Amino acid sequence: MSYKKELEKYRDVDEDEILKKLSEEELRRLEDELEELDPDNALLPAGLRQKDQTKKSPTGPFKRDNLLAHLEKQAKEHPDRDDLVPFTGEKRGKAWVPKSKPVDPIMENVTLEPELEEALANASDAELCDIAAILGMHTLMSNQQYYEALASSTIVNKEGLNSVIQSTQYKPVPDEEPNSTDIEKTLEKIKNNDPDLVEVNLNNIKNIPVPTLKAYAEAMKDNTYVEKLSIVGTRSNDPVAYALAEMLKVNATLKCLNVESNFITGNGILALVEALQFNSSLIELKIDNQSQQLGNKVEMEIASMLEKNTTLLKFGYHFTQQGPRLRGSNAMMNNNDLARMIRSDGTWHNYSTLELEDVLSNAKEKA
Repeated sequence: MSYKKELEKYRDVDEDEILKKLSEEELRRLEDELEELDPDNALLPAGLRQKDQTKKSPTGPFKRDNLLAHLEKQAKEHPDRDDLVPFTGEKRGKAWVPKSKPVDPIMENVTLEPELEEALANASDAELCDIAAILGMHTLMSNQQYYEALASSTIVNKEGLNSVIQSTQYKPVPDEEPNSTDIEKTLEKIKNNDPDLVEVNLNNIKNIPVPTLKAYAEAMKDNTYVEKLSIVGTRSNDPVAYALAEMLKVNATLKCLNVESNFITGNGILALVEALQFNSSLIELKIDNQSQQLGNKVEMEIASMLEKNTTLLKFGYHFTQQGPRLRGSNAMMNNNDLARMIRSDGTWHNYSTLELEDVLSNAKEKA
């Protein structure tokens, strides 16, 4: 935790004051450094892994045919490399002769009774499919033909053996429509405490600036109606996580927070989990699938904090270590047991960890 304590002194730095003192060239360099791109992240499209560093203006419109013709001409004009050993056409070594496979004598001479030979010679494709289904020769037909032949005593395979190679036709699944949430309008509704706005979904909107996401967290501090906030796949980072952590310390309405599939590191995740000790309304928190693994040390810290919380019922994260995974699972089970007891009792109790253990042990003895 020494590294984390070193970073604590930078959290209260006035960033606006520092930015005012920077020159235009320094601001441009800072913008290049803060570009939210990750060349090593295979989950990002190729165009988003590295920023465009081309300074030269285009000389004309792009013409694909001209480019291909130029590349082909350049390849033909390029001289071939001289062979180290000149080719003379002389054959060396023995010619390869493939090995002949032995023929099974049983399969080679197969004879049937004259009645069967005549019946099979005059059978149609559909009748052969039914015979193969009855004999259990599944590889000669599709599943649909096999089950239809078993379910009926009549000829039901109208397509015949030619349909074996045809795959099952599945209905095309349309692509998921892009998120149509209006970012600015939704932010204004949160600031105005709109009672009709109960759920905020910003999932998979890639172009949301980090200051806008921080503004969402700031607006949620005074909102009393939004119960679910989801920012999955918005390329959120640690500053957004710190802002959400500060929001959780004062917000008493939010019940579900989802920050999966982002670029939050272990420090940002720890800030979110630490804020749970000041929050009694959040019952579901999802933090899984970040750009980098949190590590064993961070997972142990998360498990320790979950054990001190009594209100969180669902925690969306797959622990990589067995110890933290078991501790986190036990903490969630204890919280769910306590929630069931509170629902049956009808009154709310703010139990500590030791009091919760006593309450649960007493409840088990009574049962």
